[in-house]
Amino acid sequence: MNIQIFALKKNFDVQKAERYFKERRIPCQFIDLGKRGMSPRELESVCRSVGLEALVHTTDSDWESHYVLQLQDRREALRILSEKPELLNTPIVRNGPQATVGYHPEIWEKWS
Repeated sequence: MNIQIFALKKNFDVQKAERYFKERRIPCQFIDLGKRGMSPRELESVCRSVGLEALVHTTDSDWESHYVLQLQDRREALRILSEKPELLNTPIVRNGPQATVGYHPEIWEKWS
C-alpha cells in the first residue's frame, strides 16, 4: 500500500486518519495542501474514484464552491480546485487509484 493523506492542516479527521494507519503499522505520507497542492491529474484520479461533489467543500455562504460544482467543464473545475485547495474536503486519502474523502476506516480496511 502507498497511502497518501492530503489536507490543508491537521484537523481532527486528518489526525484520526493518520492514527488509523499508524496503529496498523501502515506507512502513510502526509501532504500539506498549503505547501504542495494536488495537480489536476492527481485530482482527476481522485475525482474518478469519489466524484466531484465529494471533493468540494460547500457551505451556504461559499459561492466559489457552488460555482465550481456548476461548471460544465470538469477539467476547469479541477484546475480551480488545484489552485485553491481551501475549496477541497479533507482528508483526501489515496492508495494508488483508490481514494476517499473524509474519515472512512471501513473502506481503508478493504484496501489491505
